[in-house]
Amino acid sequence: MIDVKLDRGWLAAMSTEVSHTGEELSTTHFPTSAGEPWMEAVVPGTVLATLLKNKRIPDPFYGMDNEKVPDIADVGRAYYTMWFCTSFETPKLKFSCAWLKFQAINYSAHVFVNGSMFSLPGGMFLRHDLNITASVKPSGLNFIAVVVYPPDHPGEVPPEGGQGGNHDIAKDVAAQYVLGWDWMTPIRDRNTGLWDEVTISFTGPVTIKDPHLVTTFYDDFTRSYLQSSAELVNSSSADARCSIKMHVTLDEPDGEEEFCSVENFSQSQVLIKAGASTALTLPQLFFYKPQLWWPNGMGKQPLYNVELTVEVDSNESDHWGHRIGFRKIETWIDKSTRGRKFAVNGKPVFIRGGNWILSDGLLRLSEDRYKTDIGFHADMNMNMIRVWAGGLAERTPFYTACDERGILVWQEFWITGDCNGRGVPPSDQNWPLDHNLFIRCAEDTVKLLRNHPSLALWVGGNEQIPALDIDHALQAELQLNPQFENGGPLLDVDVTKFLDGTRAYIQGSLWSGFADGQGGWSDGPYGIQKPESFFADDYYPYAFNPEIGSVGVPNAETIRATMAPSAWDPPAMEDVGAGYIKDVPNETWEYHKYIPYCDPETKVQNQIVTYGKYTDLDDFCEKAQLANYLQYRALIESWNSRMWEKYTGVLIWKNQNPWPGLRGGLYDFLHDQTGGFFGVRSAAEAIHVQLNLATNVVELVNVTSEEVDDARVEASIWNLDGGRQQQMDFQQLVLPAHKTTKLSEIQFDWANEVCFVLLKLLKGDASLVSRNFYWLHKEGRDYSQLGGDFREKKVPLQVTASSEQKGEQLSITAVVKNGAETHSHSKISRGEGILAGSRVAFFLRFSVLQDTDDKQQVDRRVLPVTYSENYFSLVPGESLTVQISFKPPAGSNRVPVLVLQGWNVDKMEIDYQNAH
Repeated sequence: MIDVKLDRGWLAAMSTEVSHTGEELSTTHFPTSAGEPWMEAVVPGTVLATLLKNKRIPDPFYGMDNEKVPDIADVGRAYYTMWFCTSFETPKLKFSCAWLKFQAINYSAHVFVNGSMFSLPGGMFLRHDLNITASVKPSGLNFIAVVVYPPDHPGEVPPEGGQGGNHDIAKDVAAQYVLGWDWMTPIRDRNTGLWDEVTISFTGPVTIKDPHLVTTFYDDFTRSYLQSSAELVNSSSADARCSIKMHVTLDEPDGEEEFCSVENFSQSQVLIKAGASTALTLPQLFFYKPQLWWPNGMGKQPLYNVELTVEVDSNESDHWGHRIGFRKIETWIDKSTRGRKFAVNGKPVFIRGGNWILSDGLLRLSEDRYKTDIGFHADMNMNMIRVWAGGLAERTPFYTACDERGILVWQEFWITGDCNGRGVPPSDQNWPLDHNLFIRCAEDTVKLLRNHPSLALWVGGNEQIPALDIDHALQAELQLNPQFENGGPLLDVDVTKFLDGTRAYIQGSLWSGFADGQGGWSDGPYGIQKPESFFADDYYPYAFNPEIGSVGVPNAETIRATMAPSAWDPPAMEDVGAGYIKDVPNETWEYHKYIPYCDPETKVQNQIVTYGKYTDLDDFCEKAQLANYLQYRALIESWNSRMWEKYTGVLIWKNQNPWPGLRGGLYDFLHDQTGGFFGVRSAAEAIHVQLNLATNVVELVNVTSEEVDDARVEASIWNLDGGRQQQMDFQQLVLPAHKTTKLSEIQFDWANEVCFVLLKLLKGDASLVSRNFYWLHKEGRDYSQLGGDFREKKVPLQVTASSEQKGEQLSITAVVKNGAETHSHSKISRGEGILAGSRVAFFLRFSVLQDTDDKQQVDRRVLPVTYSENYFSLVPGESLTVQISFKPPAGSNRVPVLVLQGWNVDKMEIDYQNAH
């Protein structure tokens, strides 16, 4: 068996510029090189991605240049109908069947292989396997030409915009965000194209299709069975007697004693009639003490390689492989909170995660980008991603990354309240027009994704349920199989009869334990809040909030990299009375969906101006990161505070933007993290010390299944001049599992209008478990005292760094010290050895820059970079070690520059190459 991924060498041309037929393009007039009208194509990708690569359109994500790109509603579907052409070579090895496989297209297509035509029906989320055996040449090059048509109902975008435009895109089974949303501008080609992987496979006569892998447990997870099924397809004209073999191995076994070798098995003499297929349940495999897969923060994510091989006449005919995790996911409505609760391997999971749109609005999807995206979520200590219904059925690399990092996935189908019955103007719940197509796409999606351990939940739609017949079909096909649930060997269960059966299906995001549970629009809010408001008793009345959002301005470098200089002015400061200063964005920021940091209607003062009026873009964005950090840390910590007593989970709207948007987002489209990223990272620690901003009570959060004993907390309050106002010590503490423990209230004497609070949770041996730093102002005041002398008088720092090359990654260890003395954590917090006159070093940030002589380069950042800490502060005498990792830019022999800057420190370059 041979698999060839067709991701290079494609050429494309607008159909309106091509005079030849598909038969001609795949035979006598095959384009061999770029040249009018042919251009290098992006596959996987879309029409716009190809046009952008060839500079046929301006970058629709830059500034307001999307307005210069013709919209399909104005120019018609033919304008964005495109030809894609490539070739492949007939292998010299013997094969029986050749398959051309499209993982997904948008929306329909005609495919020509050496002059033979194949039709691909509509549906953005359908896989297509074409048997092209009869069309393949005995040797030499074979030519492929594909004409891809846009969605049948691309819809229109009214001048006032809106959620999903005029909603017509919902008549098709396609992503709905492409008509624009309150966080996204319209995608002009509606994502037309070969947007997912294309492969050529050469096999024997019998192929393996959509295996289903089910793990069950009993004896308190010490014993497990793996039950498998697969469809075997005989595409030949002769009966085939074949055997199928299964092999399971632990991926990168770590040598733990409880790991045991895994059985193999083979089943021979399976007869499949000519041109027929059979659904086969394979013999069960027994595992004793398999290594369990856990969500992020609860344990490791061991994965097992499952390999299936079918042989005909002792020759390999087809091969299939997948990685699985041994885990059991359960979910139910909690009786005390009436919210949905999740458990993995019998242990409750307190959900702290976020909503996901998609990685890139132009569908320039890649394994590396997915790994970065999911890695960022894991770095924020999140444990769930909700894949929003207006986007995609997410791709295999997305799920693979979630499997590896322990991120549970809530996957929705393609229904939204705005476009399917609840929007303005009114839409129709009965859409899409072709219900059978929707169900086919759903079934195909389930088969594609069901073996991933990270997949936790199927949901019918966002803020709406599908049309009743679709909903009933999904409920029937995706209902939990009680025999899977109860555990034990499935001796009498035919797994081939189940589409899934291992995870729950919920009608919609506001039903069955989410929000009010009855479908009322009860998620949100989506605007700026006072940090202490999150902790109020009446803040959110339900147990699980599937969407709660806020601000998300990135760093100034991203603004400059994604907008023209004419748009680099920060929002205007407009005094709207009663002390409220509204931040009014310019036209480009408005186009990128800016959300204000001031809301007079909910009585939220400007959370940027609270630090003093900003002077320029850099000052505005730096103060925005302060606001971002406080906003998102308070959001998560407020849910921590009432874990299991009131709340069961929360998902931020939204963690990222699929374009350079300014509404929400904990990291930006270019992969630079905001202050909000590290606010969440701090708050979502598995074991965490925090301050309740409403009560000033110190709280200890333990979301793990293990009790923590012999712990202690040090709480210190620091003045602006660097003096320690007071210290509180809590000794011999026990943190029960799955519980938030409340200690004592901190009393403030407010010698200044602003003070700092440092909380440290330590184990008995003085090892640091959790560190949390707050800046607070007196009630009725603001943070303006952080300006003036506090900001102008720079705090001296000592920084040492060393580096190590690990494969493609460069890893840097940097130690930052505020003062000349180095102490253990316990001594630092008590202030021993503090230099006279030293003060808090406030809101420090590392960044990595390209070393270049080009003074005109707007953005020198190396991205992405992972940081163990960033946007951090140090009290006098304190030190902090930061781990930094990144892939140096290709094609440069100059070493990237490590920079440290902060609120009240001088910007410095750090030498990490000459450490001693």
